[in-house]
Amino acid sequence: MQRFYEFLRRHPTGVDAFWAVLVFGISMTEVAAGADSMGRRLVTVPVVLALSTAVALRRRWTRPMFWVAVGAGLYQLALGVTAQFADFALLVVLFTVAAGDVPRWFSRLALGTGLLASPLYFLRFGADKSTNTTENLFFVFFVMVPFALAWVMGDSLRTRRAYYAQLVERNQRLENQREAQAKVAVAAERARIARELHDVVAHNVSVMVVQADGAAYVMDAAPEQAKEALRTISGTGRQALAEMRRLLGVLRTGEPQESEDYVPQPDVEQIEFLVEQVRAAGLAVDFEVEGAPRRLPSGVELTAYRIVQEALTNTRKHGGPEARASVRLVYFDDGLGLLIEDDGRGAAHELYEDGGADGAGHGLIGMRERIGMVGGTLDTGPRPGGGFRISALLPLKPG
Repeated sequence: MQRFYEFLRRHPTGVDAFWAVLVFGISMTEVAAGADSMGRRLVTVPVVLALSTAVALRRRWTRPMFWVAVGAGLYQLALGVTAQFADFALLVVLFTVAAGDVPRWFSRLALGTGLLASPLYFLRFGADKSTNTTENLFFVFFVMVPFALAWVMGDSLRTRRAYYAQLVERNQRLENQREAQAKVAVAAERARIARELHDVVAHNVSVMVVQADGAAYVMDAAPEQAKEALRTISGTGRQALAEMRRLLGVLRTGEPQESEDYVPQPDVEQIEFLVEQVRAAGLAVDFEVEGAPRRLPSGVELTAYRIVQEALTNTRKHGGPEARASVRLVYFDDGLGLLIEDDGRGAAHELYEDGGADGAGHGLIGMRERIGMVGGTLDTGPRPGGGFRISALLPLKPG
């Protein structure tokens, strides 16, 4: 049954043609069985043909078929052809106009034309002499009712279709918005994980490289120092693996995986440990805290840690063998200030430009993205006396 219904919906003209043939057959049977003369019957045939055609093509060419129906009605009035079964097509065409995709003014014009059919028929063929005026007027009104009902039903169908189309469009728009939001969320998550991976790999691998070079240099002269460097490499490698597993857990499941290798996200308290780790790698770092330390939002704490980590990693990369660095944390009432400086030779100018050179400079770009996410400000660049300077202000609440 459902397939049959779908077939009818896909072939509306075929359905209309079926009803047109039915109207034509019944009307011609009525004409043939009538008591009128042959001449009167022949005059009636064009009306039947016109109205049957209007029924068949009413949905394909709505407005032209409406005028065909109007012409058939005027033809009947002009030649005195009385009402017959084919005139039912007038109601069908009026319903189609009201329900179809036509301007509202045209639909109202069709309603007015339909309502005029009854009074015009009454004036053309006269009133029944055996009834009084009130009964004749009631008859006129009674004949007008089907035209009004046909238009109201068609207009209601048009309203329901428009409402359904609006719901479909709204649903599609919401679906598109959800897809766009999902894509933005995925891109943001990828960028966040890329920043995390960069910070983890850049920092820990640079520490391991420095310690490995030192161990190779003192292997024969100072075996104990070489062993200590190897232990530092081992610990740093395990820490890097733990953080990598945490990030891969986020990639796979959307949440950090609980395991024996799980480590919490770094915070401000771990900056001191980070500084000690960098000192052990051979970089002299002064560390200072001003103000009253307190817990900060997790996003601010992670951002602060990563900025210090990236800054010290850059100093080891670009500062030179005799470089010294300083890290200063300042707790304000409404935020946290960071100042990381070094007196090394600094990086080439193009490395701290947006985009870097040949893919370099991504660490500073990541800093800007991180600080932008928490509503902070960042100032980076070479120091007047040599070296590099990074200054950041992280508010407690995004601005």
